[in-house]
Amino acid sequence: MTQDGPDTLLFMRRLLSGLALCATLGASVALIGCHSHYIQATITNASDAPLNVVQVDYPSASFGTQLLAPGASFHYRFKLLGSGNIKVSFTDAARQDHAQTGPWLNEGQEGTLEITLPSQDHAEFHTSLKP
Repeated sequence: MTQDGPDTLLFMRRLLSGLALCATLGASVALIGCHSHYIQATITNASDAPLNVVQVDYPSASFGTQLLAPGASFHYRFKLLGSGNIKVSFTDAARQDHAQTGPWLNEGQEGTLEITLPSQDHAEFHTSLKP
């Protein structure tokens, strides 16, 4: 049997410290590399009446809410899996359906999308997106 001397213990400590440092750096690189591109969307009813069945269609999917009260906002986060125009449709207080096409979105973009409904028949789109 061999006896562990001070040199062997020092070597083992340095080896374990080095391995711990490598593991920490590896985990950090993995986390940084796993950035998910998404768009944070907000729909705001700026009109003076409730809107019903508010739906946003974007490339490959859609989202929405059954009712959006006056002054209320609905928030949704999504990932683009395709490219194309965004569209919003809604029903006003008089039960008339409305639809409007918005800007073109490209797969992989990220940032914010704001859809404001200032009246019962109109939508405004504001984007802040990065390729």
